Formats: sequence, C-alpha cells, structure tokens
Amino acid sequence: MHQAQPTSRYLCPICAASLQRNPSAKSYACENNHHFDLAKEGYLNLLPVQFKHSAEPGDNKTMMQARREFLEAGFYEPMAKAVAMIIDATQPKHLLDLGCGEGYYSRAIAAHCQNPMMQHGVDIAKFAVAAAAKKQPNARFIVASSNRLPYATQYFDFVLRVFAPSNDDELERVLKPSGLLLTVTPGPRHLWQLKKFIYAEVKEHALESIVPEGFERIDTQRISYKITPNPQQRIALLQMTPFAWRANEGVQQAIKDVAELEIETDFILTLSVKTAV
Repeated sequence: MHQAQPTSRYLCPICAASLQRNPSAKSYACENNHHFDLAKEGYLNLLPVQFKHSAEPGDNKTMMQARREFLEAGFYEPMAKAVAMIIDATQPKHLLDLGCGEGYYSRAIAAHCQNPMMQHGVDIAKFAVAAAAKKQPNARFIVASSNRLPYATQYFDFVLRVFAPSNDDELERVLKPSGLLLTVTPGPRHLWQLKKFIYAEVKEHALESIVPEGFERIDTQRISYKITPNPQQRIALLQMTPFAWRANEGVQQAIKDVAELEIETDFILTLSVKTAV
C-alpha cells in the first residue's frame, strides 16, 4: 500500500507544490522535480534566480556584520526581552521570524522563552541567513522573499515582524486561524538625536502602528530608553535605518565626531490576532 508523504512546511518557490526532504541527501524536491540543496550552514535557499532583483538582494556582508555587532552589544536587548516575554506567554508551537536578518531576535527568543517551540526565520539576504543558521542550528532558516513566502498555508501560529517589510496577504495565508502577529515599529521619538543630523525638521512617527487587514489589535506596548553608542556603533545603527541613504559622508563624519551622543530608542510592540477566515 502506498503511503502518503507527510505534509511539508515548505512549498516549491517555482511551482508551489509541496517540498519533501530527501532522507538520503541534504536536499528538498517537489513532485515536479525542482531541487533545493541545504547549505553547509544548514539553511535552505528558496529564492530562485528569476525572482531576484539583484545578484545578492538584501544587506551585504559588511552591513550584516555591523548590525550584528551593534545588536550583540545589547542596545536593543530590553526590546528583544519584551518581545520574548510576549511570545512565551502565548506558547506558540511554530514561530516565524519574518525578515530575521542574522537571527538576533530568534536567539533572544530561544534564550528567554521557557516554552518549547519550532523556530523559523526568513530573509532575502543570504549572508544574514547563513550567519543565523550557523549560530542557531536548532532553528530552521531559509532565504526567500516576504512577498512570496514558500511556507505551507496556515503553518504558523505566531509571526514576529521587527522593522521588516511584509506582504499582508502572505502574512494572513501562512498564519493559522486565530494566529498571532507581533509587529515592532518605531515609536514617535525613535533615534531622534540621530535624525537631527540628517533632517532640517525632525518629525515624530505615529504612536500606533497600522494593523493589517484581516487582523485585530489585542495589545500595544511602548518601550523607550536611552543608549550611548560609540562612534562606530552610531554608524552601524544608522545603517540599520531607512534614512541611512540620506546621510552623506559629511553627515556620517559629524555623527562620528561628537564626543558623546545619547540617543533615544522608542519602540511600539503591537500584538494582533488573525480574524479573517
């Protein structure tokens, strides 16, 4: 009697058929014979060349390393701990870190959550995903676009999105009914002192983040505190922001030259539940 293959967590990014692990090889394949090999670091690249807009989309290796050094210095740890506490309280079984980068928040979740869960991370930047997989071999990391998530429909019961772009329809598709979405966005005063170097008039962000269609807000937390990064860390922080492209060499030098710079951090954590059927 033919035994049906178990449902896979992954979908083929080319034809959307279910991807199955080949037990005798470190690879996945679909019924249409599209093959994807596991990298030596343990991640799976599900971003076919025809879906890339550049040779290596996402952050390059230098940007990734600068961001990792800034995050691992602990500047965003109070926010990361708050994220982990929210997740731990809801006890998810399958969690997706959307736009996971080099896995800083995934590792914080693993360190601070008591309840066991299967952690997944996805990012478009291959260098970042490779670094994440190397540091957290028990999690499942893939290279893919957030606009075309190669995950089975309704596979996750929790999605985390920290400063990452997303496709609302895809978020809704991969979450189970009553699945949870935790979004971290900049608060009104986030990086105020850094922005003053760049903009003639600094404007506050909105106090509340926008909840995607098909979701209902459950809770909002605001976390604000001050940090004092050194000159190199300030530039690494700048590179993590959307306004980095406005900072020319003169602006970057001015940011470096200040003897001491106290910078406000301001985060809005929004927990919402999937309501659409």
